[in-house]
Amino acid sequence: MADTPSIPPAAPPPGPPPKAQSDFQIGEEFGTARRTLPPAGIVLLCIVAVAVILGALAYSYRPKPQAAGSIDFITAAEVPGQNSTMVAVTLTLRNNGDRSLWIHTLKAQLTDADGKTFDDEAASAVDFDRYFQAFPALKEQSQPALSPETKLPPGAEQRGTIIVSFPMTKDAFDKRKSVTVTVQPYDRQLPVVLTK
Repeated sequence: MADTPSIPPAAPPPGPPPKAQSDFQIGEEFGTARRTLPPAGIVLLCIVAVAVILGALAYSYRPKPQAAGSIDFITAAEVPGQNSTMVAVTLTLRNNGDRSLWIHTLKAQLTDADGKTFDDEAASAVDFDRYFQAFPALKEQSQPALSPETKLPPGAEQRGTIIVSFPMTKDAFDKRKSVTVTVQPYDRQLPVVLTK
């Protein structure tokens, strides 16, 4: 048999031209803060504007004392044999607000010469006559009892007396640093604090 010339296999069709190598920079990703956030100056300006607005609102809506007053007289009488002193505190309370003020609680705090504090709640107004009969000195400069549930209309002023007791002798009471009366209204956040 004769040799037939062999046909070389056909060359594959030429494909698309090879792409040029691109320079890949990982630092240029679009997920970075530099690409997604506004400029720092604008962000700081917005933060300052929001802080100023919140500060103005907080200042205008802050709780304000709606009442004021003073402690007018303090009279004390020692309870014999009990190392205790009964104290009549006469005070004046003024409602400066535009709503009625209802007294919820009346408390007194005494700071003695050593800086130690003693607390007591005001005695019930029902017991005043009994205390005045037993200790006439308490009645000397007293006013009618100022008690919880007392209502002060807007602009009104109320004078009254509370009676409290502290576990100390009258001599120790006379050497005190201060007496503080705290009047807590029902619907107000800030109490009225009177000190003498």
